[in-house]
Amino acid sequence: MTRIDILTVVPRLLDGPFADSIVQRGVDKGHVEIHVHNIRDWSTDKHKKVDDVPFGGSAGMVMTIQPIADAIAELKAQRDYAEIIYLTPDGERLSQPLVNQLSIAGNLILLAGHYKGVDQRVRDHFITREISIGDYVLSGGELAAAVLTDAIVRLIPGVIGDEMSALTDSFQDGLLAPPVYTRPAVYGEWEVPEVLRSGDHAKVRAWEEEQALARTQARRPDLLEE
Repeated sequence: MTRIDILTVVPRLLDGPFADSIVQRGVDKGHVEIHVHNIRDWSTDKHKKVDDVPFGGSAGMVMTIQPIADAIAELKAQRDYAEIIYLTPDGERLSQPLVNQLSIAGNLILLAGHYKGVDQRVRDHFITREISIGDYVLSGGELAAAVLTDAIVRLIPGVIGDEMSALTDSFQDGLLAPPVYTRPAVYGEWEVPEVLRSGDHAKVRAWEEEQALARTQARRPDLLEE
């Protein structure tokens, strides 16, 4: 079973994303464990403070090393972890191949950054991977951790009823997914393409590949360049 431990200073932000849908289904089925930890629980400060002003006089506050280091040390003493991931805007861009890799990696620790980030010594000595969900800045890494967790959990075998569904998503083969249709076949003046109603699976696959390539060329030509 995969276990994901998330370290955060505002754990309540993650109550909603993990309470329903596929992530909760994965937990209920026993395929994944998700544990959200309040970093303040490890703070030795009498006020449970986890941030301080940066050296050098820069603006903002920085997450201190002590509670993060102690939290990671305690978790690692209990089990092995494949990766300790820091969610940060300057990390490597999250992609489907990376998600595929993490979904089979094993236990993970996710550190949600906050304020102006974390003491660089945390990144230098504890973090094994840094991931960004896009070129923008959020108030904290909690939503990024939720995005990464959702993307990983849905790929764990047994979580989704039809596992082939996940394998035909956009980006799995380097292309965007083709258009999809369902009943009714005719709605007003709009009809489902005839090939999808033909029952000829070879023609359907060829049409889907053609549409996926055309959509990728029109919307994300950078994927073809890569």
